[in-house]
Amino acid sequence: MMVHSIASLALNALHFLLFACFLLSDLATPTIAQTPLGSPLFERCNTAFNYTPNTPFATNLNLTLGSLAANVSLNGFYYTTEGTTADRVYGLLQCRGDISPQDCQICGNASTSAILRSCQFQKEAVIYYDNCWLRYAHYMFFSIASTDQSLFIMWNTNAVLNPSLFKQKVDLLMNNISSTAATNSLRFSTGVTDFMSAVSIYGLVQCTRDLSGTSCGSCLQRMINFNPRQCEGKQGCRVLSTSCNMRFEVRPFFQNSPPPIVIASPPPLASPPPPTNSTIGAPTEGRTNREGVVAIVITSTACVCLWSKNAQKRSVGDTEEEGAESVESLVFDLSTLRAATNNFSESLKLGEGGFGSVYKAKLFDGKQVAVKKLSKISGQGLEELKNEVVLVAKLLHRNLVRLLGFCLENEEKLLVYEYLPNGSLDQVLFVCFTLIDIIVIHIVEHVEESKRLFLDWEMRYRIIVGIAKGLLYLHQDSQIRIIHRDLKASNILLDEDMNPKISDFGLARLLCGSKIQAYTIHIAGTYGYMAPEYATLGKFSTKSDVFSFGVLVLEIVTGRKNSSFHNALNLLSYAWQHWTDGTTVEMMDKTLGDKWLTSEALKCIHIGLLCVQQEESNRPTMSEVILMLNSDSCTRCIPSQPAFFVRRSTNFNVASGSTIDTERDQSSTKVSQQSVNEVTISELEPR
Repeated sequence: MMVHSIASLALNALHFLLFACFLLSDLATPTIAQTPLGSPLFERCNTAFNYTPNTPFATNLNLTLGSLAANVSLNGFYYTTEGTTADRVYGLLQCRGDISPQDCQICGNASTSAILRSCQFQKEAVIYYDNCWLRYAHYMFFSIASTDQSLFIMWNTNAVLNPSLFKQKVDLLMNNISSTAATNSLRFSTGVTDFMSAVSIYGLVQCTRDLSGTSCGSCLQRMINFNPRQCEGKQGCRVLSTSCNMRFEVRPFFQNSPPPIVIASPPPLASPPPPTNSTIGAPTEGRTNREGVVAIVITSTACVCLWSKNAQKRSVGDTEEEGAESVESLVFDLSTLRAATNNFSESLKLGEGGFGSVYKAKLFDGKQVAVKKLSKISGQGLEELKNEVVLVAKLLHRNLVRLLGFCLENEEKLLVYEYLPNGSLDQVLFVCFTLIDIIVIHIVEHVEESKRLFLDWEMRYRIIVGIAKGLLYLHQDSQIRIIHRDLKASNILLDEDMNPKISDFGLARLLCGSKIQAYTIHIAGTYGYMAPEYATLGKFSTKSDVFSFGVLVLEIVTGRKNSSFHNALNLLSYAWQHWTDGTTVEMMDKTLGDKWLTSEALKCIHIGLLCVQQEESNRPTMSEVILMLNSDSCTRCIPSQPAFFVRRSTNFNVASGSTIDTERDQSSTKVSQQSVNEVTISELEPR
């Protein structure tokens, strides 16, 4: 192994250089235990900021890394934050754009474990594998191209013939694929160009997906312009930073998906092929060929000013421009949707709620979708439609319904979503085995009487976990913090495998920056799921969504709607009385028989009661809920009396389950709206 030293390196860069030499040398004892991926390509721990074990920061770091590993394989990228103020942790994990979800998950698991071992007790660290890279810090770095002056460079020591022509080809290739990466959502691109005779040059570039297109392009251009002399005339080179990376080789090293860009070249001069040695990290050759590789961490002073300027160019304007382009691509023609729904035929109606009807549709290409037609007299007007489109179009999670498009034409307001064949959770969970099923089936033809038999405990637990993950994404793991405000069983849709997806973002609200709560005089939602501080004061936050989640959990466990109780009782009071009486197992849905796990069921009831406590500060966050659901040994607090608690002897009617919307009319005439499952409408006023 050869090491090239640069006299102008700063002390901290020299430290990284020594670490890199140790990392890439053929020592018998590597810095971390070997994983199926081999050793990391690059690690860096910021020793200037440390934390101690068993502190809030340590807990938040573990939660952050756990969330990253659990979610990265969904789409190859995930970032999240955990904690507050000084103990807050920010984390980001991204896989290479051409690998499978399985390989992404393997790399995610390895990186989250390795970074804790290699950077123990450091508040900032980054680790690179061939298939992924992970970064965490005690400060917010999302959507900001790193201004760190350190780059990690690896190169193949074998030279190419005609270095001048080779450089021209490499520059053209890397500039082309960098432009592509900066304009696609994956922030990733590969390409191939001819060199000489049968030899081609293969290139790959990638940025973290939180960067804007402008920031991504600047990051990659910095690397291309820097043109490290260690890579000049070499058969392969790789440059890594915390925000982007690039690589070129004279042999294939990336997979076929997505398709690479092919750069056309004139017929090359005939020449013998170069040797076959290549840069370390090739998927086809493992980690065995290290003789011809040099790695070094360098500090580039020439690009500092350009880098800082480009890093700061990202603005709200950039984000809006990209968002506007994506929204424009979502527009459907009214004629297309009329044809797809047979002119909104009653026979294709899937359901009807306070804001309009939902229809099953089949597009010209045979794809099935769901079309939400907003009622002309509903409370959801252009503002709510815009709200739903802008919010949902930015969201990408397996437990959120995907928005495919919208239509605003001839006074029609339509939203197009992915079609989920198993309908909504309430249609499956609350269907009774009586002739009244016919009434439900004629509205949603795909929900059969037998479906309830298939909603066993394993499915219910998976649904609870899925809803929790979707809500966690909305609250802290997406690029924007979103409060749903109308989480309920009828707004949970089920795919073909009975996986849950949160839907209906018409009432959702965005909290900007570090803001965690807001107030409104326009109280809209569904009684029975609304938190007390929201129903009475108009205060909404992540904790008001947590309250709704708690009600939903208790409904899933018991198989009973919150509005199904009589004699002044409600589901929360029913659950609390069983909890205090020590008869919790008697709450379980009788259709389950004895086919349920006691530990999981009791855990869900416990979590449900924690979520519906009167005081919002006592309710857990969704990250804490996920931690409790995923752990059998996690310590859980003792819940206090839930909101809206009613003793059996009290004559108090609460939580009817009907949807209300005071946004529409603040006069003495109150408008109440109901979902497809509601039978009666109760006009309850916040006290």
